Amino acid sequence: MTGKWNYQPLTHQQKQQADAMAEHCGGIEAIAELLIRRGVTTAKEADAFFSPSISHLHDPFLMPDMDKAVNRLNKAMGAKERIMIYGDYDVDGTTAVALVYKYLQNYYSNVEYYIPTRYEEGYGISLKSIDYAAENGIKLIIVLDCGIKAIDEIAYAKEKGIDFIICDHHVPDEELPPAVAILNPKMPDSTYPCKYLSGCGVGFKFMQAFAMSNGLSSHNELESLLDLVAVSIAADIVPIIGENRVMAYHGLRRLNSNPNLGLRSIIRLCKLTNKDITISDVIFKIGPRINASGRMQSGIEAVDLLVCRDLHEAYEKGKDIDQYNKDRKELDKRITEEANRLIEDNTGIIKGKRSIVIYNKDWHKGIIGIVASRLTELYYKPSVVLTYSNGIATGSSRSVQGFDIYSAVNSTRDLLENFGGHTYAVGLSMKEENIPEFSRRFEEYVAKNIQPNQLSPHLDIDAVIDFADITPELVSYLKKLNPFGPGNQKPVFCTKNVFDFGTSKLVGKNLEHIKLELEDDSTSHVINAIAFNMSQYFEHIHAHKPIDICYTIEQTKRSNNPDSIQLMIRDIRPSEQ
Repeated sequence: MTGKWNYQPLTHQQKQQADAMAEHCGGIEAIAELLIRRGVTTAKEADAFFSPSISHLHDPFLMPDMDKAVNRLNKAMGAKERIMIYGDYDVDGTTAVALVYKYLQNYYSNVEYYIPTRYEEGYGISLKSIDYAAENGIKLIIVLDCGIKAIDEIAYAKEKGIDFIICDHHVPDEELPPAVAILNPKMPDSTYPCKYLSGCGVGFKFMQAFAMSNGLSSHNELESLLDLVAVSIAADIVPIIGENRVMAYHGLRRLNSNPNLGLRSIIRLCKLTNKDITISDVIFKIGPRINASGRMQSGIEAVDLLVCRDLHEAYEKGKDIDQYNKDRKELDKRITEEANRLIEDNTGIIKGKRSIVIYNKDWHKGIIGIVASRLTELYYKPSVVLTYSNGIATGSSRSVQGFDIYSAVNSTRDLLENFGGHTYAVGLSMKEENIPEFSRRFEEYVAKNIQPNQLSPHLDIDAVIDFADITPELVSYLKKLNPFGPGNQKPVFCTKNVFDFGTSKLVGKNLEHIKLELEDDSTSHVINAIAFNMSQYFEHIHAHKPIDICYTIEQTKRSNNPDSIQLMIRDIRPSEQ
């Protein structure tokens, strides 16, 4: 059981808007309802939503400091200065570095890239990298997906005659680093229309502005890099709305038709060749492999792969990264099991509490973010997982839907050495002796601010429909709602009073899944469905008792045959008599 089912019928005004929209959606009321729930209320908006156009990208110069950033880059290239592209070691950072490096390489060769090591240098801008830059005559550093809190580090670089352009999307503090330019849609004075760009997305906007300022009319060079932006958007879980939707849409098209050689090798290793790659594939297959490089070894190997120009070399580099991912999975499994045992053996960690904070100095630093995610999913509480690295406790936190964990961590900032992140994920570090007080104050903040409905899972339903509504035409329009992700989740439908056709059966190694053939009173057509890990409902279903189901609609093969439609069951309940 998932928990509470949320369905809010359309208001009278929304119903009127949906009725007017329906004729623009082939007369399909469910599609009109989905659009209204996504804030799409006019035919013009529907056209833009169904067919996102590159022309819908915003003017990059709407972002504060963009003119300063472009002028400094142009000055560096005019003076033949050595430029360093610097980024975080995760998917967003490495794709951002690869994008900016690849684009600038078309016009300028005196450029290199640098990714800090997670274990020696840690997150953000390291003093080691600045010393390296000074020793190698680098005068300008373009930093991507980090840097917004690097006040001391950038001041240190400034003393050495090194300028910084920051391209970040993390929440800034009141005090800002002394950079030449700060490109960040979350800046307090920013009126940039898309607040939720990925770090790679900010890098793309910078290159777009650079192209415009230099009269570089060929859009193909920029658009060919959107596959990297799409990967960053998916992996960093930023909302796929507005400008992000445009970039994700065209980036996925690129990923499916002509991806860069590095991504092509990963696609091959994921066995996604000749398949329709989705945002979900990026999140669960492509992204983790790129991330594994920074978690297990060095993120620079991911950039090496993403900028590779030789297909054979790219495949060999891809195989190395694929192996890192296999090693990561084994480590992830072991540490998650250890974390669960720690919680089970020490009930005080969660008993009566609304958050989880755990610490083990022997855990692998590159895995603790994944473990925090696992704990959040299992216990449905904001979770912080800490380990020990380079003389300091360092960790990652993850949140439940609707709760701002950044604010929770920020409330303890006087105990921290460093922190940064987003609403749902924050990295942090502190002295080991501060952990008990951090745990107490973090729990105090969460208990005071989290809402009761945020402490249990719930399922948001987009539309209540009958089986007669599930047609090839509906499926065709659902495809137009892609790409799915935060802000535009895959639609969840509900159908009530459904019966087993008489042929449903248990499947799986341990008979833990149900393969269903279902019917309702609206049609004689039998609908195929699969319910993973829901065998507890089988006896009720097999007894031909009515059930209510929540589900997404999938297509098992590329055809308009109704038999190719399959429901992916999200939850089951016995129908109310």
